[in-house]
Amino acid sequence: MLNVAIYGMGNWGRKLIDSCAGSTKIKFVCGITRNPDTHKDYAAKAGIKLVTSYEAVLADKSIDAVVLATPHSQHEAQVIAAAKAGKAVYVEKPIALTQASAQRAVDATKAAGVTLGLGFNRRYAPSFLEMMKRIKAGEIGDVLQVEGHHSGPTGFKLKGGSWRSTRVEAPGGGMTARGIHTLDSMLQAAGGLVTSLYAYSDKRRMAADIDMDDNTSMMFKFSNGVTGYLGVCFVTGELYRVHVFGSNGWLEMRGDTELVSCALEGKPQRHTFDAADKERAVLEAFADAVAAKQLYMVPPEQAVNGIAVLESIEKSAQSGQPVAIKI
Repeated sequence: MLNVAIYGMGNWGRKLIDSCAGSTKIKFVCGITRNPDTHKDYAAKAGIKLVTSYEAVLADKSIDAVVLATPHSQHEAQVIAAAKAGKAVYVEKPIALTQASAQRAVDATKAAGVTLGLGFNRRYAPSFLEMMKRIKAGEIGDVLQVEGHHSGPTGFKLKGGSWRSTRVEAPGGGMTARGIHTLDSMLQAAGGLVTSLYAYSDKRRMAADIDMDDNTSMMFKFSNGVTGYLGVCFVTGELYRVHVFGSNGWLEMRGDTELVSCALEGKPQRHTFDAADKERAVLEAFADAVAAKQLYMVPPEQAVNGIAVLESIEKSAQSGQPVAIKI
């Protein structure tokens, strides 16, 4: 059993705790918060203690790992501190906001020999697992192009003054909340890293007190020649899709439980799957990785490249030019 502390007791932090209730692999035993009184009723119900000191948790030998559900700009320092304390660390996406910051966080866990997990829960969506299985089996031949979209009405629900509604914490509009999941899927499906990006990003419909974009579009060139594009609209209806085109056909996942396949001839075929608890799956996979002394759940080059893409979106949007990404 992996005993973990969680830093960040907001709605998402609570969702992570609740998802692992009854797990035989991972147990939340402690929550770190600046305002214990706000969370005392929930903590009592969940059976976890509350503390105000991250440093005290890192010094506690009864705690094996930390889960970070904190503002994105704080992740690097918190990951490095956990690594130095010998704690495995699971970080909600994005791991950082710049390529250099992400690389420092990755390097710290490697130097300490501790497991680094990232909150890419959509890697455990049934439709995505099946899509990657088919790609690796060669069903659609050589991957040529990957496209994605991850949109929804989240922008209308944001409130001014929240860290999630600032350009500093949320560059590229909905990318930190939504699109980075799709980018992670695209990196896996493409089988290469993004080397060039061209982006448009603008604010169209969100409230005046929200300082971030809500409509972002990107085009990519991958290191192996694959091309791609990704759209994120933060002020529309729900849509999550990844479409992979190959020399023998294509595969498209729509949401977590639907996959459509199409060969060079014939009609598209629809496949459906039972829903899965993605949050529990990724956290239990983290516990398994810690037990196996596995350093990374996500290849570090993919983790860092995804943040390099995130960092480059506003550079390209502001300059009107493509941005080369160093890998």
